[in-house]
Amino acid sequence: MMQSWKRAKRVMNPLLMLALGLMLAGLAAGCDGGGSGGQPGNAPEASATQGGGGGLASPRHSGPIKIGFAMDTLLEERWLRDRDLFKAAAEALGAEVVIAAANGDDAKQISQAETMIGEGVDILVIVPHNAAATAAIVKRAHSSGIKVLAYDRLVNNADIDLYVSFDNEKVGELQAQAILKQVPRGKYVYIGGADTDNNAHMFKQGVFNVIQPKIDGGDIRVVYDQWSKDWLPANALANMRAALDANAGRIDAVIAANDATAGGVVQALAERGLAGRIPIAGQDADLAAAQRIVEGTQTMTVYKPIKLLAEKAAELAFKLARGEDPRADRKVNNGKIEVPSVLLSPIAVDKSNIDETIIAEGFHTREEVYKNVKQGGTLSPKPQEAGPNASLFFEQARRRAIYAAPRCTKNVHL
Repeated sequence: MMQSWKRAKRVMNPLLMLALGLMLAGLAAGCDGGGSGGQPGNAPEASATQGGGGGLASPRHSGPIKIGFAMDTLLEERWLRDRDLFKAAAEALGAEVVIAAANGDDAKQISQAETMIGEGVDILVIVPHNAAATAAIVKRAHSSGIKVLAYDRLVNNADIDLYVSFDNEKVGELQAQAILKQVPRGKYVYIGGADTDNNAHMFKQGVFNVIQPKIDGGDIRVVYDQWSKDWLPANALANMRAALDANAGRIDAVIAANDATAGGVVQALAERGLAGRIPIAGQDADLAAAQRIVEGTQTMTVYKPIKLLAEKAAELAFKLARGEDPRADRKVNNGKIEVPSVLLSPIAVDKSNIDETIIAEGFHTREEVYKNVKQGGTLSPKPQEAGPNASLFFEQARRRAIYAAPRCTKNVHL
């Protein structure tokens, strides 16, 4: 009988080893399913090493994850930067990026997004021209099983999966605070952005959060308040001319919704010989605005580190496409739902800190910014000559600018 047991043991040992091996392989396969949302048979295969340029295969089709980037416009300097930075960040993760810009045409943007959906993108990232009209894009994407990330501008009345932007009310608050320091009482003009853009409303809300108590107390009178269709400087110029005409040129301060509209304001003031005499706020840190600040015709801008925005949006789009939880810790109401949101903090910039912020980070070069300014035949002091704490100031400002969601320690299925 002992000999029979030994023979059975010799036969069972290989069988047990094989069964154990199969069991362990099954457990390992179960642990690897996080990238596809846990659907059986869809576990993505690694196509690159950790740390760069590869990422994981798409859970929807063969090949890399495909991101559709549907942009409102590429007619402004700012959006050219977003396009290039987002594309570079997404490609560094191993994704393929398809980009289209509608240049302010609602129907064209919807058509471009539909084309991307038809081409089988894994996720749609959209910069809406019209916050209401683009709700149709979200619905169509979801009907095809594609998630949608709103980039910098919120889509209203839609089940957006994620919103990545800056704290846009804070942008307006920074503008108003800067102007209020210079003009605590007097006649104010507000030149808004596009009425169809939700961000324009948020900027304005932030401005009035700050100045409304002064309005109520009688210190400030808003003597002109108008939107600028499609954010066009020409429309802002027309608005500012109308404001000057309506008030016989007696204006004390102007807050413009962005630097492009601020450019229209400065032109209108220059026509009356008032450029540099009336404080003006803008935002976006456009090169032309930075030049106006050091030249003295624009008071301030608001710097929104676009590289941080583009990189964060690309990272989170990649996660959503793989079925991971982006861990957004903020909510923004879009009229239908509380949209999971990741918001970054903006930075107020004026002549006193322009070297330590947008120039130190390389957003614009010093030569570009000071191109038209000479002091004693030379350019103004270089950043390292601005003071021993210049680099420390910028590092602190840079860190304050990041309001990112906590990094995930493991994949969480949506």
